[in-house]
Amino acid sequence: MLPIVVLSTFVTISFALLVCLPISHSLQEQRKLLQPTLIPNSCNETCGKLHVPFPFYVNISCVSISNAFHLTCSNSSTLLIKIGSESYPLLEFFQDGLLVDFPGTSSCRQYNDLNSFGNKFSGKDHFGVSVDNVIGLYDCEDSSLCKADCETVDLPGCDGSSGGSLGCCYPLSDHSIWHVGQGFSVFSQFGCRGFSSWAVLRGSNSGNRGVKLEWAIARNSSNEVCARNADMVNATSIEGGVRCVCQDGYFGDGFANGSGCLQSCIKNGQEAYGNDCFIKRHDQRKIVIIAGIFGPVLIVASLVALFYLLKRPGKPGMLDTEQAYFHNHSIRKACRSRLFSHQELEEATNGFEESRKLMQSTNGTMFAGVLGDGSHVAIHKLKCENERDIIQVLPQIEALSDVVHRNMACLIGCCIDSGYTPLVVYEYPANGTLKEHLYQSKGHKHGLDWHKRLNIATETACVVAFLHYENSPPIFHHNLTSSCIFLDGDFSVKIAGFGLLNSNFNHDSQMYKNRECFHLSKNDVYDMGVVLLEIISGSNHLDLPKLALQKIKDGKLEEIVDTLLYYHEQPYYRQEQIQKIADLATRCLLFGADGKLGIIDVARELVHITKESIDGGVERTYNGGDILKFKPSSNDNNVS
Repeated sequence: MLPIVVLSTFVTISFALLVCLPISHSLQEQRKLLQPTLIPNSCNETCGKLHVPFPFYVNISCVSISNAFHLTCSNSSTLLIKIGSESYPLLEFFQDGLLVDFPGTSSCRQYNDLNSFGNKFSGKDHFGVSVDNVIGLYDCEDSSLCKADCETVDLPGCDGSSGGSLGCCYPLSDHSIWHVGQGFSVFSQFGCRGFSSWAVLRGSNSGNRGVKLEWAIARNSSNEVCARNADMVNATSIEGGVRCVCQDGYFGDGFANGSGCLQSCIKNGQEAYGNDCFIKRHDQRKIVIIAGIFGPVLIVASLVALFYLLKRPGKPGMLDTEQAYFHNHSIRKACRSRLFSHQELEEATNGFEESRKLMQSTNGTMFAGVLGDGSHVAIHKLKCENERDIIQVLPQIEALSDVVHRNMACLIGCCIDSGYTPLVVYEYPANGTLKEHLYQSKGHKHGLDWHKRLNIATETACVVAFLHYENSPPIFHHNLTSSCIFLDGDFSVKIAGFGLLNSNFNHDSQMYKNRECFHLSKNDVYDMGVVLLEIISGSNHLDLPKLALQKIKDGKLEEIVDTLLYYHEQPYYRQEQIQKIADLATRCLLFGADGKLGIIDVARELVHITKESIDGGVERTYNGGDILKFKPSSNDNNVS
């Protein structure tokens, strides 16, 4: 058997080399494509050593999307981009951004004023400060903001020489001090007097001096702005911003008015795009002749080899070299911010001990943890049983990494251990989970008052509506429970714990418009109804939906209302509010599972009830924009 297998393997390899050599490329060559060169714009503009890619342009006759992307070529050598009243020297282009120097820089300058940069980038226009930046801070009075994980990155000085060891560095992807939309003056609170900046791309261990700005276009741009084989993705640091990105196997700027998306390949050791990737006719004839000669032999040899391979026992969970490479690349692509080691997260949760458990579901278990730097995190340990589960989870982690919303718990990073157990790391806000406040407060004198509960319900529905309606494709939670609703110091909602293993996590936007495609036994609207009942009753009994529906039907709502709300002592208008929420919860349970009631409808009613209470019963109507931008009112300490 062994000689036959060796012979068949040799024939198979020989045939594959002869046939596929003109059109395939090796793993080493594929690695060269991970950071491809950008294609110049339609005018093929250059300035100095830089080629200008779409949508940027120098000559006004070139096609673009917005005047915001207009550049100036100074002395035929230096590109400048004007943002607001400042002109920034442009050092490099990236697929999702550009590297700029500090305005007015005429010589090597290592220190910069914290108040001179970043404050003009609110993240609401076309440009925002990217989370790929690592900030070096100088003369800080308080070193608690310094992060050890960026000290090993090679950060050159402004003259190109080695930057040496930094006294203090902070990666913007950390999100614990600096948040998207803020300027660098936030570091002044720690007594820092100067800073430098480097752009460190994901998966890289070296940086380029300067500040990386992310760019995007407005979401309300035409649906036809993206080219064929391109997807519209959300910007990370620009509110309501999107970009067009080519699908895997294609290369280009992704825009219909730009280079579009060309098929990419390696040919004769060089990068090739578009028609250059297709086989010429004489190559096709050559392949047909070779296939006719070796085809029968190959079939027999392959069958023998396949039989041998099927009989040979294999080690479960093992990947070959090529699979492992692309698997690792996918992980890095998904984890936009930080890759944790399994040991680091195991130590953070004290070995995932039972007392740290926050939530358990069919998708996995969430644990509370403390990282080595003292940061409190929530670690979602997903149940991935095989490689297929991981393939499903990674793009969903990537999608969540792109979402920015004040009621979303920040996705700090993730980890994949050798046992194929993905770990997703979220921030853990100061006030824990809604479940803890509803059920662990029974022995305390005061629980959550109605004002807080109503705001929590409204914020939760609004952020879920944002995920459904403001993302393309829509994002569904599929695990919405009181254990996944975190509360910050002001009792503002931060949701986490997404059901990433649900096959319906992402839906095509056209499918979402068709309600008939939503016959899910338990979707976000249904789950929202259960959460509303928990907020009213302060109970998480397994039969709560059935029990509550029966009580509400019998007109005995007061029997399920949390005793800490003192229902009978409440004024009439507040009792009426509780009744309205109970009615809404009932409709979520009855009509949410079959798609007859959308989460936007739930959010609209909750916003109306909340605002009506604030405005003293004045009738108002709210459109989708009002709902998705809902902000809670300040807490009234006199409200119980």
